[in-house]
Amino acid sequence: MELFQKTKVVKLRSHLDKYLVADDDRETVRQSRNASSSKARWFVETIEGKNGSILLRSCHGGYLTASDAPFLLGMTGKKVMHTMPEKPSGDWNLQWEPIRDGFQVKLRSWCGKYLRANGGTPPWRNSVTHDEPHSGVTHNWILWDVEAVSDSEFDQSSEDSLSYMSSFSSVNPDDVLVGAGDEVITWSPMAALTPRKSSSKWYLRKD
Repeated sequence: MELFQKTKVVKLRSHLDKYLVADDDRETVRQSRNASSSKARWFVETIEGKNGSILLRSCHGGYLTASDAPFLLGMTGKKVMHTMPEKPSGDWNLQWEPIRDGFQVKLRSWCGKYLRANGGTPPWRNSVTHDEPHSGVTHNWILWDVEAVSDSEFDQSSEDSLSYMSSFSSVNPDDVLVGAGDEVITWSPMAALTPRKSSSKWYLRKD
């Protein structure tokens, strides 16, 4: 499809006005209203020898993947995940075929099903599966608006990230924080960018 051939980075907006995002766990794909997040940006990669299909790579470096596992046992719809294969170009479940439907597109997976944005109550709310429409109502669930990400928008996002990281440059990595119960925790700028959580306590590295 011409739009994907000319655009390096896109955002995909569902019928619920939410965007397809790749979560930080590098596995979950869902919908979010936060269009400004880098998680909502997908890099378009073409596949050699397949003009009609594309790969969609997230900001984490993983790929939009149509798995063969059911989203819920006994229910329609297969899981759509975020995976990091060694050779993405040869992995068939990473391949999506864009099909124009008016001003929108459908993304067809390897098995002929379509990327679908679900609504309703949990666990369906904000979920994404690949499925086929069974009625006129759910037909809209597989339609996506494609928004091209401009170079200026992408460059600004990169500059904001660098500015955020540089704001820690004057902090001494050996500085310590005193937490509840006088627990001393060593803090470092890079660790602060990717904290981990265990139970109800935040921790980085203890001395």
